[in-house]
Amino acid sequence: MSAQKFNLLSFTGKMKTLHLSWMAFFITFVVWFNMAPLKGAIVDGVGLTLSEWKTLLIINVALTIPARVLIGALTDKFGPRLVYSGLLSICSIPCFAFALADSFEQLLIARFALGCIGAGFVVGIRMVSEWFPPKELGTAEGIYGGWGNFGSAAAAFTLPTLALLFGGEDGWRYAVGITGLMSLLFSVVYYKNTSDTPKGATYFRPKNLGALEVTSKGDFYFLLIMKTPLYLALALLNWKLSPDGVSLLNEQIGHFIYLALVALYIYDVYVTYRVNQDIFVKPVPDIHRYSFKQVAVLNILYFATFGSELAVISMLPAFFADTFTLSMATAGLLAGLYAFMNLMSRPGGGMISDRLGRKKTLLFLTAGLALGYFCMSLIDSNWPIWLAVLTVMACSFFVQSGEGAVFAVVPLIKRRLTGQIAGMTGAYGNVGAVVYLTVYSLVDTSTFFLVIASTAVLGFVALLFMQEPSGTITEVREDGSVELISVS
Repeated sequence: MSAQKFNLLSFTGKMKTLHLSWMAFFITFVVWFNMAPLKGAIVDGVGLTLSEWKTLLIINVALTIPARVLIGALTDKFGPRLVYSGLLSICSIPCFAFALADSFEQLLIARFALGCIGAGFVVGIRMVSEWFPPKELGTAEGIYGGWGNFGSAAAAFTLPTLALLFGGEDGWRYAVGITGLMSLLFSVVYYKNTSDTPKGATYFRPKNLGALEVTSKGDFYFLLIMKTPLYLALALLNWKLSPDGVSLLNEQIGHFIYLALVALYIYDVYVTYRVNQDIFVKPVPDIHRYSFKQVAVLNILYFATFGSELAVISMLPAFFADTFTLSMATAGLLAGLYAFMNLMSRPGGGMISDRLGRKKTLLFLTAGLALGYFCMSLIDSNWPIWLAVLTVMACSFFVQSGEGAVFAVVPLIKRRLTGQIAGMTGAYGNVGAVVYLTVYSLVDTSTFFLVIASTAVLGFVALLFMQEPSGTITEVREDGSVELISVS
């Protein structure tokens, strides 16, 4: 790890790696969210129905759940430099395809593939953890996550203007195409200007790529339980696209996808057993053990934090417009303040975590999250608008600071598995979004906010069982020598 000072104005050493990584993440989010701000132009230009548009929004997140798990594993195996560069360049292809599409089917296929770019986040988590010491890690990961996450808000602010500048009915195509070009060009910049570790440091890789390694029999069964919601979320997306939902898929295809998900889960269980079969023969030495319980708690917390953020961002403009009879432009601007908080909140959560301790920070932020959503459930047309906006922004602080604090812990569990752990935790954020948006389609807004508050309370209870990261992680170099990595 570099002994260089933490100076945000520096662009050398570890700070250069941090800046290039958040820029890469920023671009992935601009590309991932380049569709919603251009809704009117795309719907009119291609002749979409409202149902088809909603289907595109669902499809946009469908592949992100498995992609985050897969990309996390590839990052651990091949290193973040190669994987981030590869993801940025490969995902520019469906982005260009989306810009050139002239039918709903073409848009659908391109959007489905583009869901993969939402997995970019987990790559940078491993990259940043290789370059920063534990006492700075929460702050660094918070800056990476918060500033990168702002890409979704940047897309909302800039792409409609860009489309207008080009003008005509193809303006939106140029705007989308430019985001693809940014992704392609930055893939080269990232590859040429980063390295997986500081000079002389070892990059620890997992023994197996197929599944997450665990270090006890109990943790093996716990891992299988925690994998289940990832498949259930995909089944829920399939149900949304079936005749019971938006009727994009016919009954036969829907049933085939359900069967495929069951088969995939069974295969996943088999691969997970094959990777971990040694633990059933002989116990793992204590120095090499880690507690999967830590990962499970972080999964639940990210479900409640990032899951609720994705869901709330998509419904907040309409909520403000309906509750206070505002124009969509004004409502969109007010709702944008929720995402805008990311610039400060997520780094803030990481920084507090570095100063006060990981567990204590998460307990405080999760309690604030539950209270924040409870207060949001009380908002109605009798409230002054300024108080409603203030309540939303206060809640947003706890949500995004909580995200920063979660990923201040992820790299401190087991270094060589950081990508896979980040992938699973990140995927749980998307699972949360799918679940919350499904709940939103079935209940009124006040109940929707109360459901999120309830899951935050569940996260708070789970947190009581989490241990504060301390001591060292033991990793074995390729030559057989042992390295102790401090986590406190």
